[in-house]
Amino acid sequence: MNTNVPDYHQAQVLVFGDVMLDRYWQGPTSRISPEAPVPVVKIQDIENRAGGAGNVALNIATLGANAVLLGVTGNDENGRQLSGLLQQSGVACHFLEHPCHPTITKLRIISRQQQLIRLDFEEAFHSTDMSTLCATYDQQLSQAQVVILSDYGKGALSNPQRLIRAARQANVPVLVDPKGTDFERYRGASLITPNLSEFEAVVGPCPDDDTLVAKGRALIEAHDLDAILITRSEKGMTLIVKHQEPFHLPTRAREVFDVTGAGDTVISVLASSLAAGCDLRQATLMANTAAGIVVGKLGTATVTTEELRIELRSENHQGAGMFDEDSLAIQVEEARSRGETLVMTNGCFDILHPGHVQYLKEAKALGDRLLVAVNADESVSRLKGPTRPINPIDHRMAVLAGLESVDWVVPFSEDTPERLICRLLPDILVKGGDYTVDQIAGGHCVQDNGGDVIILSFKDNCSTSAIVKRIQNSEESKS
Repeated sequence: MNTNVPDYHQAQVLVFGDVMLDRYWQGPTSRISPEAPVPVVKIQDIENRAGGAGNVALNIATLGANAVLLGVTGNDENGRQLSGLLQQSGVACHFLEHPCHPTITKLRIISRQQQLIRLDFEEAFHSTDMSTLCATYDQQLSQAQVVILSDYGKGALSNPQRLIRAARQANVPVLVDPKGTDFERYRGASLITPNLSEFEAVVGPCPDDDTLVAKGRALIEAHDLDAILITRSEKGMTLIVKHQEPFHLPTRAREVFDVTGAGDTVISVLASSLAAGCDLRQATLMANTAAGIVVGKLGTATVTTEELRIELRSENHQGAGMFDEDSLAIQVEEARSRGETLVMTNGCFDILHPGHVQYLKEAKALGDRLLVAVNADESVSRLKGPTRPINPIDHRMAVLAGLESVDWVVPFSEDTPERLICRLLPDILVKGGDYTVDQIAGGHCVQDNGGDVIILSFKDNCSTSAIVKRIQNSEESKS
């Protein structure tokens, strides 16, 4: 399956749903109130974010896709702040302003990265006349490649059938993030994305995969759906499509920091990927990867294409730390933004021996991250002769990546890594052997950038060439 991140820039996604403003007040807690047994939070940071369908649209725009958002707000300052946040991020907003009800707002008080309380300010919009908004929806359908209905049960989607029928008549796929237990409301949708608890609230307990799939197929038939994508927390996702085998995707093990907005990320990345030309399984893979990233962030959050690329490449290498040059450059920038010290070295590392292990351990001790650049097979042959390397590049990289001291491994095809070093600009460049600093390839780039070049000595009586010679002598003596 193609796991490359698609080009989202031409994707057009239309979002209709419940929009809200998410507010985060954060600060330290050092004492308990004398008035009641509650912590006192000294607010030092106030942040506003788009929530609900607004977060869905923001996720789409963050990927570089084109998002049009329809929803209902109050005629108030919170509504104007929400609209401003979204428009600054490139979301085209068409909001119906209710004259009496406030913009739905959720205020979270956070201290020491823990949410202490959430305060909701809202009046549902169930009785609101949506005819004007629906007319705008009909106009926008002609430009849309995929439609999302983001239902939070606040009233914007009081009549989803009208929207689903219009989208299907226009041959536009419509994806629904459902709310409640009445899935008949979403009859005829292309796909719905309940989480496991929402799904089981409708169909009953699913103790195993077979039961889950069987009940998913029954739900598809009962409500004339094309597919259902069930998000299953630590068990990943299951995609069930009419007349196709189920597609189970495990999640990657990671520390879950906050699941707020994860469902928004799933449906936004799924829709954007479909609009960008992915098939449903590829789009599901993108959505699963994005969900794994976003749960590691605080509050309603988004995912960038760079984060998707890094995560997908890491998954493809099964976390081995092996990268191509472009994906490694992204890793380096991420590490640099965190203030980490990057140490870099290079070599053929044809047959790993104790000298290599000790040398790499000493190199890693100089900083936070150790990057090892490895000569590709053709480069080794030019340097060592036609009988080398003994081990091909993928084997050599895998062995190096398995060492505790090594964080990243990357191949290079030239005789020296000078070009690669001058591109990545490590803080410390390390070389082993009897060199002087001015003889080390790429050293001038590192020093000109304010970095250091350090020479370490190899362990005595250890070399790949000596090991190869001993093997050859042993074979000759046997013959």
